[in-house]
Amino acid sequence: YVGGELLRLLFRHPKVRVAAVTSEQSAGKPVQSLFPNLVGPELVCEALDPDRIASKADTIFLALPHTKSAGPAQQFLKAGRKVIDLSADFRLKNAKDYATWYQTTHPCPDLLHIAVYGLPELHRDAIRTATLVATPGCYPTAAVLSLAPLVTHRLLSEPVIIDAKSGISGAGRTPALPYHFPEANESIEAYKLWSHRHIPEIEQELGMTVSFTPHLVPMTRGILSTTYVRLRQARTTEQLTALYRDFYKNEPFVRVLDPGQSPNPLHTRGANLCEVSAFADPRTGMATLMAALDNLVKGGAGQAIQAFNLMQGWDETLGLQDSGLYP
Repeated sequence: YVGGELLRLLFRHPKVRVAAVTSEQSAGKPVQSLFPNLVGPELVCEALDPDRIASKADTIFLALPHTKSAGPAQQFLKAGRKVIDLSADFRLKNAKDYATWYQTTHPCPDLLHIAVYGLPELHRDAIRTATLVATPGCYPTAAVLSLAPLVTHRLLSEPVIIDAKSGISGAGRTPALPYHFPEANESIEAYKLWSHRHIPEIEQELGMTVSFTPHLVPMTRGILSTTYVRLRQARTTEQLTALYRDFYKNEPFVRVLDPGQSPNPLHTRGANLCEVSAFADPRTGMATLMAALDNLVKGGAGQAIQAFNLMQGWDETLGLQDSGLYP
């Protein structure tokens, strides 16, 4: 689904012409037959031929499965093209970590040192000059944005306990029993406890160990991340909110909510937006940190385009200014 969302946003971008769309399974089929919601050029899917694609485009977005992006990325980079990868192939800086979490040897470990983790709120300057950007995962985007102000100011101590809920589109388009309507509707279930592949991303960006439990909930898109931490120094909810507002004061796609307000994925649906809030509990010395976003936009395609704009030297909000859908 993130590939279709990428096309939806790129078709509306004022400075972009989509030169080609590839699909191994759907080569020869019209793009709109796969994503009938799209309004834009009537392109036909073609097989992935890196040389041919490199001759037609100066920037390539790769929305391939994990372990499948690295090879084409290497070919595009050799051809002098910029690459934005939406898989996990370049998110982790350590090839050993990749092997541990993805149970395979990294196909192009020599490229890991040039890849920039594409979270603009933390790595904006590096993204501007990058030739290879690794778009963050959806869960890490929500978790890291909710935690970054406290980590930066050294106001929290371990353990960091993250409880996150995701809509079913985060699992992709391939049919599977857990995503079948009778199985997923009116249900909520934890999965991949202690073993989710987004854990090393979160730990890499925060520089600390986290306990992460994801849940699948019966909605199409959206993530709500709730994190529990112990504060090193006493703070009120109002003080935490002020700290977050100062940290994100120049960020166009992070909305810090008023004290007492909770983020809601419904508010971000279709928008490149992350809502965050922080609550202090003076009785326990704990804080609850929350973030909501659309896993396909700020947690995927929209964030990739935000990084793309920076790489081109453009206003990073280009093509991403539209509000979300509500209700």
